[in-house]
Formats: sequence, structure tokens, C-alpha cells
Amino acid sequence: MIKNIIFDFGDVFINLDKQATYKELAKLGVTEVTEEMMEMYYRYETGAITTNEFVDFFHNKFAIPKEDLKRAWNAILLDFPDHRFNFIKKLADKKEYRLFLLSNTNDLHISWIQNDWGEELYAIFKDCFEQFYLSHEINLRKPNRTIYDFVLEENTLIPEETIFIDDTFENTEAAKKLGIKVWNIDPEKEDVVNLFNREEFL
Repeated sequence: MIKNIIFDFGDVFINLDKQATYKELAKLGVTEVTEEMMEMYYRYETGAITTNEFVDFFHNKFAIPKEDLKRAWNAILLDFPDHRFNFIKKLADKKEYRLFLLSNTNDLHISWIQNDWGEELYAIFKDCFEQFYLSHEINLRKPNRTIYDFVLEENTLIPEETIFIDDTFENTEAAKKLGIKVWNIDPEKEDVVNLFNREEFL
């Protein structure tokens, strides 16, 4: 029996355009993603470097104006459909399951979301979850096993009683190896609001 539900954020609740940032960076003259860039990205996503250090890296290396870099970086972020917001609010109100959010993200993205949604909506959304885990705040990221162990141990969760919803295959595969039930959601064909049509809940 499922007692705990762990949700990803991007392409589960908020829609993403995962190619948008690459396209915007290309307009700014950055046409190749290097290992050094990915290393800086992972460090930023785990809170190992600050937003200023991350922005300065691109500014100094590629002479990109800082505000242009921030706009390009946040281009991935799209809308948060009302039906998904209503779904998680109703689910939280029922108190039938323990709800968690577990997202690989960073300060620039979260700041954009807070500004775009407004503080009130963001606070209501955040309060739907018992724990709201953001990679840059807990210094861990998916699909590393340590992040799943952390969530399970901190909240005394039994893997077999837990389902994890994420749009990235590597992330759900890592969780599955620990005995967690998973839904590798396809954002082009599936919607989180249909969660309870899955066999784990029938």
C-alpha cells in the first residue's frame, strides 16, 4: 500500500522547455556545452557555488551580460497549469498520504518562479508538502543514491510504501534500485493529475 508520494517539480507541476536555455545561450554566442560548463552547473545545483559565482563564470568566460545570462538560464521555465495546482491542493487537504517534493534546481530558477507566481501562490504550493527538498538547499542531487537515502532516512519512509514521480529516467531508475515504486512520467503524453489511475493505487 502506498503511503508516501515524492514528486519532482519540473515537467511534473511546472512545464519546461528543456531546449530553450540552449537556444538562448546560442543567441549569446555559446553554441557548445563543455564539461567545464556542466561541472559549474552541477556545482550550482548542489549549492556548492553561489548565484554570483555561477553568473560570473559565464560573464567572464563568454563576455555575456549578466542579465542576459539570467534570462537565458530561466528560459526553460514555463507555466504552472491551474489543474495541477488544484490537484496538489486537494490531495494535501485530504491528508491521506505523506507528500514530498524533491527537485534538482537552483536559486535562479526558484527566484524566477517566486516572482512569476507571486509569494502567496508559491507559499500555498510549498505548504502542500511535508518536506520541500531543493537540491541547492540540501547539497544533494538526483540521481545520486545519497539524495534518496537522505529523504527515506530523514522521514522514516519505507521504500515499498513510497512512489516517486519524475520525468527523468535516470532519476526514477536510481530510486527503483532502492525498492521505491516509480512513475517515469512522460510530460508530452501524461499528466500528474492522473496519478491515481495507476495500478499502484488500484
